[in-house]
Amino acid sequence: MPTDDRVNPSAPGETTLWKGHSSQWVHFWFYFFCILLAIGCLVAFPFTGGLSLAGLVVPLGLWIARWWVTKATHYELTTQRLRKTSGILNRRLDELELYRVKDYSLEQPFVLRMLGLGNLSLITSDASTPELDLKAIAGAEDVREKLRHAVQSERDRKRVRELDVDSSGGTDSISG
Repeated sequence: MPTDDRVNPSAPGETTLWKGHSSQWVHFWFYFFCILLAIGCLVAFPFTGGLSLAGLVVPLGLWIARWWVTKATHYELTTQRLRKTSGILNRRLDELELYRVKDYSLEQPFVLRMLGLGNLSLITSDASTPELDLKAIAGAEDVREKLRHAVQSERDRKRVRELDVDSSGGTDSISG
């Protein structure tokens, strides 16, 4: 998704750095199974007197439901937080303050890399969202770099540093 530099009215000085959602490629095997199930219903047509055509509702319904749920999940990275909006009938908004991000990693399996996609995983100190995965997002390397800069900027702005305390009795360390 292209960069959107509009100012977000919900917070002073907050701008949107990236908006996107997961690619449908993340469900390739699920969709493949639905196709196989549909083919099975069509092959069984002559042997069931047409009754198997009613079975086409199942793979079609599963396909549409999975597609819709994926399409209805949106991510927005701003200069201060990462928002995840999800849900079809009931909407849910999860917000992660960027200064709470402890670590992030980028994974690009071969097939996703060939499609220009990647998985971005975040480990946070947020109680409600200790881990957040952005699966099969477009331009994942660019998003990771924007996230890295935004996390550092937000920590500097708030004058906050992450403090890791080793519960096994080791030393405390401060990570930045």
